[in-house]
Amino acid sequence: MSDLKSALISGDKRALARVISLVENQHPQALALLQDLAFNQAPLIGITGPPGAGKSTLINALCGFWLNQGLKVGIVAVDPSSPFNHGALMGDRLRMSEHFLHPNLFIRSMASRGNLGGLSPKIFEVCDLFRAAGFDKIIIETVGVGQSEVEIAGLADTTVLVLVPEAGDDIQAIKSGIMEIGEVYVVNKSDREGADVFYKNLVLLAHTHATQEWETPVIKTVAQKDIGIESLVQAIENHRKAPIKLAQKAQLLAARAMMMIAGLRTKDISPDDLSKEILLGLNQPNFNLYKLVAAYA
Repeated sequence: MSDLKSALISGDKRALARVISLVENQHPQALALLQDLAFNQAPLIGITGPPGAGKSTLINALCGFWLNQGLKVGIVAVDPSSPFNHGALMGDRLRMSEHFLHPNLFIRSMASRGNLGGLSPKIFEVCDLFRAAGFDKIIIETVGVGQSEVEIAGLADTTVLVLVPEAGDDIQAIKSGIMEIGEVYVVNKSDREGADVFYKNLVLLAHTHATQEWETPVIKTVAQKDIGIESLVQAIENHRKAPIKLAQKAQLLAARAMMMIAGLRTKDISPDDLSKEILLGLNQPNFNLYKLVAAYA
């Protein structure tokens, strides 16, 4: 395991892939390895938004910008997963193929594995592994399932909310949840009709929710043509320099710790065995799921 740790720290991609697999599969030595690593302060940039907003294309453009600066970029693309084998269904690497073979880029697709928030349950640890391997920028793309994606705010240092002009005047319908997590708003495909009106509505919304520390900037982009990417990069950098609310950060980390503690306490419970036990119970009269759960508590 020490050789694997040394290879990981040196930036070996095969070692990184192997350690990620160990973490995802809850290998007994994975936690010990994580406890023995040092992590840099590479920013975690969450990219979220509804399906069809062009998140993958925008990420591709961001990667091109940072790779041209000689930076190492890691991408964690969270896919929806099969309810039966829990594997990733989409494979975002196919949609980000332009830089796929670049030596300073590493892409990992992760299945959400039924997690209702849209993120993979092991994404926290995986992002730390990217930091341990010396990456300069770490991008997290979520599955785009809607308001439940507020979970990303507990992980990312900067959350970029990607929208398109077709959202029109329907901001009221979505702002109650996902709008509040955006620290940078992006109007992608801004060459489409209605983009200017949508942009103005977003600016007004951002100003309404502004605080003394931060007012969410609204950036117009056309990711396919690399338009607005430099402005987006600057907005992300500006947010990184903004004052951090330590109390809020502590709450987010506490939620993260709770998830990890829950995972450790349930690591000996096999979902397959649990499913078989429930199947047997369903064939009996008066099956009570709560009694079964209490037996495991």
